[in-house]
Amino acid sequence: MISLLQRFGARIAPEFEQTVTAILHVALILVLAWLGWKVCSHVLRLARERMVARSTGGDAANRIETMTQVLRYAAAVLILVVAGMLTLDQLGIAIAPLVATAGVAGVAVGLGLQSLMKDYFAGVVLLIEDQIRKGDVIEAGGKAGLVEETTLRYVRVRDYDGNVHFIPNGAITTVTNLSREYAYAVIDAGIAYRADIDRAFGVMREVASQMRAADAFSWRIREDLEIAGVERWENSAVVLRARMKVFHWNSGT
Repeated sequence: MISLLQRFGARIAPEFEQTVTAILHVALILVLAWLGWKVCSHVLRLARERMVARSTGGDAANRIETMTQVLRYAAAVLILVVAGMLTLDQLGIAIAPLVATAGVAGVAVGLGLQSLMKDYFAGVVLLIEDQIRKGDVIEAGGKAGLVEETTLRYVRVRDYDGNVHFIPNGAITTVTNLSREYAYAVIDAGIAYRADIDRAFGVMREVASQMRAADAFSWRIREDLEIAGVERWENSAVVLRARMKVFHWNSGT
């Protein structure tokens, strides 16, 4: 670079040549880092737009947006670390001791933030595998309810009583999704002991058929009523159980 400057008529004293060379190299590293970040951002934006255009619902778009943010952060950290190490090398600062010190500090910080990092890694897995979506009804971490928000740190669930639970992703070992694509509406109907059970089943089927034919319910009910039979005998009634397969409101189907 010094020779290139001298070709354009620049005169640099010999004692400053090394300093000027280091400054030029640092400037080149910063420019390349900036260009690399711009290229990564542009590629990620194009990929996000294409995937969103092909997605089938708002929850899928949110999932794509979250994944894009994760990749942007990872790319930014990688570019920053590489550019910083190259810059320090050009400034004559030994990298090896810094790397060793950073490694020891990283171990100490890692031990302190182990639980937090576990939550984030588990959140990435949940996001990639699409186990939980906003609007799903789930059981996870000992809690059950409607998913109101999913992040890389936690899942926010509101139960039937209206209580809001923040479940750390690292505490989720098993997810029971009660509403993915479809759900079963389970009906328990009690009838008197003297009533005709077969006739009761016939009435239940008739009512289910009328509901499936009605405009208000036809788009929600996928199949005819499925009779399970007598569920239990209570003191004052015989309890009959049946179920209907219904669309979940957030299934996007």
